[in-house]
Amino acid sequence: MITIEPPSCGSSLVFIGKNGRGQWVAQEQNGLFGGLFVSRANAVRYALFENGHRPEAIIETAGPIELDMNALPFTAATSVERLQQRRVA
Repeated sequence: MITIEPPSCGSSLVFIGKNGRGQWVAQEQNGLFGGLFVSRANAVRYALFENGHRPEAIIETAGPIELDMNALPFTAATSVERLQQRRVA
């Protein structure tokens, strides 16, 4: 049996998902790196390369995600808040 440990507190998460134009986005939670991709496979490959090949630290978003390299640190809580604000507007 393979045991997968959650990422350590010091490690960063990489969020991947589609943006409003249908492009795939990979964005590190603190905005340290990110990019736009034509396929999910390319986004995952990039995320793995940048995060030291740790698949457990890649989170696929259910809703749209926009590449924003100027944003404040990206956390799960702010992600939920952003999605809720979009749905209300």
